[in-house]
Amino acid sequence: MKILFATDGSECSEAAAQFLTRFHFTPQDEIIVLHVVSDVPYDDDYHAQIRHVIRKVAPKILHAALRTLKTVQARLSSMEEEGLPDTGIIKVAMDSSADLVVMGARGLKGLKSFFLGSVTRSVAINSPKPVLVTKPYRWDESRGMKILFTTDGSPSSLATARLLAAIPFPHHAELTIMNVAWSAVSDIPERFFMEVDDKIKGHVAMARKIEMESAEKIIEEAKAHLGRRFARITGIAKGGDPSLEILNQSESEKPDLIAMGSRGMKGIRGMLGSVSRRILSRSACPVLIGKTPEG
Repeated sequence: MKILFATDGSECSEAAAQFLTRFHFTPQDEIIVLHVVSDVPYDDDYHAQIRHVIRKVAPKILHAALRTLKTVQARLSSMEEEGLPDTGIIKVAMDSSADLVVMGARGLKGLKSFFLGSVTRSVAINSPKPVLVTKPYRWDESRGMKILFTTDGSPSSLATARLLAAIPFPHHAELTIMNVAWSAVSDIPERFFMEVDDKIKGHVAMARKIEMESAEKIIEEAKAHLGRRFARITGIAKGGDPSLEILNQSESEKPDLIAMGSRGMKGIRGMLGSVSRRILSRSACPVLIGKTPEG
């Protein structure tokens, strides 16, 4: 597996490097450490000095990341680019044929991210390559890694399942596969539901039965892709709002990673709110956003 690790030298990037040390890489794997130096769009002497300092610090940022990663068995290399960080990261990911982009979550929390955007969020939305966004998260070293994979059966979810099967997770990693069925009657407020007659209630019950059967089928399809990779797999089917149910499950299960497809992430739909975007913004643990092969 080839991983592009994009670092800006922040504590969030340091946490991302530490997270990568938990994986069982081999010499056949490769990690490219990338730092994109932001272009300073001014030519006066003052900004020339700023540009000089930035370029002087860049090698130190790369060296710090390589020092953290020195314990992994993967082949390590580093790159320095100049330009817009988000577009630069995506370009290097495509040019290097990386299988996965890994970044820290700097700039994701709070109103600043929603109105001004962040490099991490931009890459997660626009990158044709899968993106793993880490958080300053304290994992429980006394147990194995726990992964929560949420799937809706879409092509991006299936691509995420294939990616999970290829990532060198630690031995004895545990996987929970979750599907949340959005109910056909979710638009009916609960306080008005008593006004629905018995005949309609029968239809509602049948619709819910069909929804849960579909959820179980989606989970079984995901297991077919992942059964040989994980020794222990648990399936969970729930009904309700996907974002809330996933976050609630994460709160109770305390996974080390949430993995999900990127359905709805691209363009204005992604900017205005999708399940992936909400989980990426609100999850306390790292989030892996899978993409379809064609991006």
